[in-house]
Amino acid sequence: MIGTQLAPIGGDLLVDLARIIVLTVLSGAIGVGIGCVHRWYAAERVPDGLAVLVGLSGVAVYLNTAGALGEIIGGQQELATPEAAVFNVVTFFVAGVAAVAGSRLGDRIGVDLFAATGATSIDADVSRFVRTVGRVITVKVPQEIEDMEGYAPVDDATKEKLAGQTLLFPRRLTVDELRKRFLERLRVDYGIGHVDVDFTADAEIEYLALGGRESGIGPTLPPATAAVAVRADPANNASPGDAVQLWLGGDSSKRVTTAELRGTADDTATLAMDAEEAESIDPELRYRIVTLPIEPRVDREFAAQLRAAEETMGAVTVADGSALARGTVAAIDAAVVAVRTLTGDVEAIPPRDRAIVAGETVYVIARPDRLRRLEAAASATEPTDDEPTASR
Repeated sequence: MIGTQLAPIGGDLLVDLARIIVLTVLSGAIGVGIGCVHRWYAAERVPDGLAVLVGLSGVAVYLNTAGALGEIIGGQQELATPEAAVFNVVTFFVAGVAAVAGSRLGDRIGVDLFAATGATSIDADVSRFVRTVGRVITVKVPQEIEDMEGYAPVDDATKEKLAGQTLLFPRRLTVDELRKRFLERLRVDYGIGHVDVDFTADAEIEYLALGGRESGIGPTLPPATAAVAVRADPANNASPGDAVQLWLGGDSSKRVTTAELRGTADDTATLAMDAEEAESIDPELRYRIVTLPIEPRVDREFAAQLRAAEETMGAVTVADGSALARGTVAAIDAAVVAVRTLTGDVEAIPPRDRAIVAGETVYVIARPDRLRRLEAAASATEPTDDEPTASR
């Protein structure tokens, strides 16, 4: 029963004030504990209502216990005196405020504690003390996340999950090392295929764009080829990537085409072949597959490596008066693999001292952020100091 104390309420004002202070401290301490535990368990700040409920529960337990002991030991029978009611109301009000303040303090302690002990991400700011003297670098993901042009867009649910997150990294990383750690974190934790990000010297994100990694067979097929499913039993131990011959089944000994095995499922095989020959495949017929000796496929190997790499291929057309039109291939901060001339011819792997002419198209392999800067340099009329495309 709440309301009765071991000493009469109002009999000693100092005693009542001391009890209120003690119960307020108790409620605040409980709030600190629930704030820290909730941060650890739910990775977010505890709601104020829950903090008040838990904090006042400790105060209520004390008042009930004290009231029961006062009734049994002290022989007090009046449990609802005006003095007791005022004491309880004041105590609960002050203790509730202390519980909310304590929960917020506990949440802050929990954020700093988990940041200092090796957590990888949090959704709240880390205190200045942990950032400056701790062993972490905090990177806050902006709320606005762009889509990378030329790539499949990342779904909105992933963007919402990532936006506003504070990711933690070890201290003493260079900007390039931080970029690599950031890209790896997004690839592993969020399944994001391509990232275009700019960091400042203070490890703040200036620009962030995401792109999904294309899936399926299509991105790995060379030009003028198609993937076709046929009814056939592949040879024993045949695996994707093997060069095969496709023959008509039964008594016929006619060879249909030479293809590449991409996958098998029961009596169905997926083959990559020339698009014109794919039109002659009859889905009603059953074929026979013969595995050929290993034959290197440079085009597929290049496509597979490019698909898995951080870099990607892009093409920029050099505008008249741009910074690129004044330089050579060596001045471009990217791997130049080809140049389409003004006559339409393609010059593969041009020499580094080859001059770049306005109107030509340059094909390069580079990170998405460098491609974006290269496109800006190819269209700009005046070079800027922070352009990474021209060496000085």
